Amino acid sequence: MSLRLRLTLLYTSLIGGTLFLFGSLVYALVSLILIDQIDSILSQQAEALVQVLRVNAEGDFDTRLLDSFQPADSTLLFQVWGIDRELKYARPRFWRDPLDPLAAQLGRTMFNSAYSRGTHLRVISIPLLTRRGPSGLLQVGVSLRLLDTTQQALASILIALALLSMTLAAAFGSWIIHRALAPLATATQIATTITRADDLSRRIPLEGPPDTEIGQLIEAFNETFSRLENLFLAQRRFVADVSHELRTPLTVIKGEVSLMRKMRQVDEDSLNSIEAEVDRLTRLVGNLLLLAHAESGKLPLELKPVELDTVLLEVFQQMRTLAGDKVTLQIQEIDQVSIIGDRDRLKQVFFNLIGNAIQYTPQGGLVCIRLGWVGENARVIISDNGPGIPAEDLPHIFERFYRGEKSRTRSHGSGFGLGLSIAYWIVRNHGGSIDVHSVEGQGTTFSVWLPKTPPQPSDSKSE
Repeated sequence: MSLRLRLTLLYTSLIGGTLFLFGSLVYALVSLILIDQIDSILSQQAEALVQVLRVNAEGDFDTRLLDSFQPADSTLLFQVWGIDRELKYARPRFWRDPLDPLAAQLGRTMFNSAYSRGTHLRVISIPLLTRRGPSGLLQVGVSLRLLDTTQQALASILIALALLSMTLAAAFGSWIIHRALAPLATATQIATTITRADDLSRRIPLEGPPDTEIGQLIEAFNETFSRLENLFLAQRRFVADVSHELRTPLTVIKGEVSLMRKMRQVDEDSLNSIEAEVDRLTRLVGNLLLLAHAESGKLPLELKPVELDTVLLEVFQQMRTLAGDKVTLQIQEIDQVSIIGDRDRLKQVFFNLIGNAIQYTPQGGLVCIRLGWVGENARVIISDNGPGIPAEDLPHIFERFYRGEKSRTRSHGSGFGLGLSIAYWIVRNHGGSIDVHSVEGQGTTFSVWLPKTPPQPSDSKSE
């Protein structure tokens, strides 16, 4: 059963239930009002009859007074029964059966609807009392034919109106639901087309206000498709980049092996080249495994007290050798900073950031390092006066294998484009962040923010 049909049936059932309840209340209320009016008339006529009833010394009723009684309603029926349960008087005279057999047996005052001689009657029964005690029973009744006809007509009208209203509600509700669910049908069709065609660039068109439930659902679908498209593109780029990075060392290894086979002797330079390329492949695989752990939020960290100023000084001493005479490496400001973290991982972050600054800063450039507290966070600033990073590249510099170089031709020592990604995830897993500010032609500044104590593993979140 389709959603449209289920919603239509539910809507129609609710309308039908409401109309049934309302109709029942109307029917009951009209019936009670009419019965109350009839009972009021019967009470008045019964009181008038009691006023004219007379009992002689022998206990018989004076029927002459009853013959002269003119009821307000010509259809009124009444009977007088003696204490011996014998009928003493009846109008009309042919009506010899009790108007209300149950009340005749009980002998007490009561209103009741009963059938007598095949006629539906409303009857009031009143015991007759004299000074000498009970003398009989008076029953006054009136036909309920008009009431029954009114009730039947009212019930027929209410049922007809209910059926008509339910039919109209079903038709109108089906139309409304069809229009309301039309975007869902379109979304389903387009989503199926996207799945079959593997075209994640398509989006579901939004018809109507976006703040409705269906609008929010379509927005969620489109956002999901966008994320999937980005993931697939990232996967393709990742595969292409890994293939490219693997191709170069494998080509070198294959070439060296072929050379040694042709020369039929082991060449020391060839072995050194093969060893270097194997080390390069090992580093690549190790970095990829490290990133996989980092992105899954399961980066193994040995959290201990770390004197960040000592770590930064060690990195500074080692990177001075790398800088050589090409650039000037300076520590402009350093405070005593102690945090809880993984010493080796943090050292790797500073190696990557300072190494990048040295690599991309031209001859005679300057790379500056600063360390200090800002509130409850340690801040490490690494800045250079190199060529800077283009604005279009800034949002992507922490992505795997992303390089600002327009050509895929890279130098042998230029790395894999994983350093910034690794640094980013190490800092993230410490509960910190990395900010970058760069202006083309003026230089780049990286700011690493680290809290005193990293969050618990359950509290850390990865993007």
